[in-house]
Amino acid sequence: MIEIEDIADIDPKRARILDGAMKVFLAYGFARTTMDDIARAADMSRPALYLLFKNKTDIFRAIAMMLLSRSLKQAKTALAGNGAFAERMTRAIDDALISMMRAVHTSPHGAEILDMKSSVADLVGCWRGGLVEHVAAAIEEEAVANGVDLAAKGLSARLLADMLLDGLEGMKMRINDPDEQRHAAAALIKVIDLALQKA
Repeated sequence: MIEIEDIADIDPKRARILDGAMKVFLAYGFARTTMDDIARAADMSRPALYLLFKNKTDIFRAIAMMLLSRSLKQAKTALAGNGAFAERMTRAIDDALISMMRAVHTSPHGAEILDMKSSVADLVGCWRGGLVEHVAAAIEEEAVANGVDLAAKGLSARLLADMLLDGLEGMKMRINDPDEQRHAAAALIKVIDLALQKA
């Protein structure tokens, strides 16, 4: 299983390459972007770029890993923050999912970039597993704080976390507007919040 690397562990030169590559992928699309474009955006020579990455798919995967790692860290921070459960969960979903995808959705090449998801499916699977763990832990903590026995309701924290993420995944396919996504996400979170209240 692949580990999503911590963004704090990324070498500054590598980070510069990934930031530059992300800009050119969004500006030109994956297919039209060349290693020369990425080297120029990172302010380095093409041979120096090849010392760190074998090709642009390798760079694309590294960008995905950086973004997914950042997403997990933001979700964990939001869930551990202050405020009511629904507020913290809404902030986590916004930070980890909706806001993260803003740049891709606003790019004229967003659809092409999203079509590249098969090249990062293993990374997305690891990221989803990590996000489910964070969400389930927050749900379990809230259930305990409220004195709610989820098992007695035929539920579990993991089941509710999976339901939330599955619902959000379906929502992304149907709704493109970030504000509408936030509204739909808030409704899903409200349902979970209701399950965490004593009858």
